Parts: sequence; C-alpha cells; structure tokens
Amino acid sequence: MKQDIDLKAIYVPSEDVVAREIEGELIIVPIVAGIGDGLDDLLTLNETGKAIWDQLIQKKQLSEIIELLKKQFKSAAEKIEQDVYGFVKELLKRGILKMQSPRS
Repeated sequence: MKQDIDLKAIYVPSEDVVAREIEGELIIVPIVAGIGDGLDDLLTLNETGKAIWDQLIQKKQLSEIIELLKKQFKSAAEKIEQDVYGFVKELLKRGILKMQSPRS
C-alpha cells in the first residue's frame, strides 16, 4: 500500500468534486459522472477523514499531514500513518483526489 503513495507529494481534491459541511459532517459530492464508486456517490467523512481532508485542501505534503495529525490525535503513530495512507489511496482510486506534485 505505501509504495504507490508519495510522502513528499501534495494530493489535492479533483475539480470534479465539491465538499460541503452539513450539520457538522463533511460530505464529498461528485459533480461529474464516473467519479466515486458508482453505488453510493456521496461520501461522508468521519472525524479522522475530515481532519485529513482539511489538511489536504491546504496543499500540504502527506508527511506534514501525518506529523500534524500525530499531534492532534491521541493514537499510535503507526495507526495515523495507516489511516492517512488508506484514505489517500481510496480517494485516488475513486478519482476524488489527484497528485498535484511531489516536492523535493
């Protein structure tokens, strides 16, 4: 899983989705056909997903996001890394995120 995710990269939301906070929940809505998983195109993020999303839209490297979340959440560092990798990988697969650029 970790091999195809670049820690130095910046991943940003696709132009084909919009995110809206409704009653405290962050919902990602595809605005173009073919985005999402086809069964349930709306994606509602839990607290962890929302925290990751909030950092992604600030155009931070994944390594920066992981470090920030380690400070924010009282969870094992390995668990946070797994959550970030899993979240990014899933959203890439669904076309919700795209890699903007790797930084050196």
